Amino acid sequence: MKQDMILILDLGSEQNARIAREIRALGVYSEIHPHDITLAEVKALPNVKGIILNGGPNRVVDGVEVDVSRDIYNCDVPVLLADHKGDAPWPADEAERGRALSNFVFGVCGAQANWNMENFIADQAELIRRQVGDRNVLLALSGGVDSSVVAALLIKAIGKQLTCVHVNHGLLRKGEPEQVVQVFRDQMDANLIYVDAVDRFLDKLAGVAEPEQKRKIIGAEFIRVFEEEARKLEGIDFLAQGTIYPDIIESGTKTAKAVKAHHNVGGLPEDLKFELVEPLKMLFKDEVRACGAALGLPDSMVYRQPFPGPGLGVRCLGAITRDRLEAVRASDAILREEFAAAGLEGKVWQYFTVVPDFKSVGVRDNKRTFDWPVILRAVNTVDAMTATVEDVPFPLLQKITARITAEVEGVNRVLYDLTPKPTGTIEWE
Repeated sequence: MKQDMILILDLGSEQNARIAREIRALGVYSEIHPHDITLAEVKALPNVKGIILNGGPNRVVDGVEVDVSRDIYNCDVPVLLADHKGDAPWPADEAERGRALSNFVFGVCGAQANWNMENFIADQAELIRRQVGDRNVLLALSGGVDSSVVAALLIKAIGKQLTCVHVNHGLLRKGEPEQVVQVFRDQMDANLIYVDAVDRFLDKLAGVAEPEQKRKIIGAEFIRVFEEEARKLEGIDFLAQGTIYPDIIESGTKTAKAVKAHHNVGGLPEDLKFELVEPLKMLFKDEVRACGAALGLPDSMVYRQPFPGPGLGVRCLGAITRDRLEAVRASDAILREEFAAAGLEGKVWQYFTVVPDFKSVGVRDNKRTFDWPVILRAVNTVDAMTATVEDVPFPLLQKITARITAEVEGVNRVLYDLTPKPTGTIEWE
C-alpha cells in the first residue's frame, strides 16, 4: 500500500470505527488494531504516520483495564491520546473534534491525503495478482453489494482466473438473478456458473414455519449446492469472500478474518482446502459501494438495499409456499418502483413487503374473496440498532395499495407497519 496510514489502537472505546471513518473522510487511510500490538508490528505496517490511543475514561477491554506497550508511547511516530483516561482533553463538540483530528493528521503527522478508491483498487489488484499468481479463484456470487464488488475487483485483477457461482435459490427479488447474469456474464465476460436450484430449495423448505429453522435450511443447502459446484471444478486454490471491515471489527480486532453466514461460504468441508482472498476486508460499507461505482457496476447493484441472506424466505412468513412467495416478490417490485418514481429511492434506508400466512375476507368484482394481506415496511436507521418509520405520504400509500391489490394475485389488503425499532425489529423474522 502506497497510502499514508493513521493507526488507531483499541483501548475499549466504542468510537474507534467512527474515528477511523472520519480520518478516511479526510482522505487519509486508517486502521484499527488491538491494544497489545508490539512496536515491531507497528513498524512492519506500511507508512504509519501517526497513532491514536482511544479508550475512553476506563480503557477497558473484555472487563479488564488495558494499556499499550510503553515502547509505543515513546516511539518516533506522533501519538494522540483521544479521550484517554482523562489525561487528554477531547472536544465534545463534533466540529471541534473534526478540527482536532485534522490538525493531528495533517499538521502533526504530516500525512498526505492520498486515500481514494482509485488508489485502493490499484493496490488491491496488485495484491490479488501477487497472492494468486497464475492459479484460480472461486467466488459465491449472490448479487449482493459485497460479493458483486469482490467479483468486479477480481475480474479487473485476474480476469478469467476467477470462476463465479451464482445460486438461484428462488428467494431473490424480482429481476435479480437476471441482473447477475447480464452484468457479469454478458457485460464483464466473467466465467459465471448459473445454478437454478429453485425447486431444490423450495422442496426443502416445504412445511417449515419456524424462522430460525428456515434460515438454517437455506444456509446449509446453499453450502451444499456450492460445494457440489466446487467439486466439479479442477485447479481451484482460492476462495474469494466479501468480508468487509465491520465484520472484522465486530468479531474483535485480533481476528484475522470474519466469515458471514450464507453468502460468504464458511461451512465448506475441510477437504476443500481453499486459501481465502478477501480484498474488501478493510473497507466500510459506504467505501465498498464507492469501490463498486469506481469499478463500473450499475447503481442498482451498488446501492442495493440491505437484504437478508435467506432473502425473501424471511419475508414470506411462516411456511413458505410458492404462491405467497410470488406475492412477496411482485408486491416488493411494485413498492420499489413507486418509491423510485416518488423520489424516495436512496433517501429511505430500507423498504420491503411481507406476506403473512393468514387470510381475510374481501370483495373483488362483486364477489367475496379470501386472500392474504401485504404488509409494507419502510424504515430509516444509522446503525441498524434502532430504526424509525418513514413518514410516507398518504397519497403514495394509496397508489401503492391500488397497484398491489390490482396486480398481485391472491392479495386483497395492504397494511403499513408503523412500529419503530424497538419494539419491533427491522425484518419480521
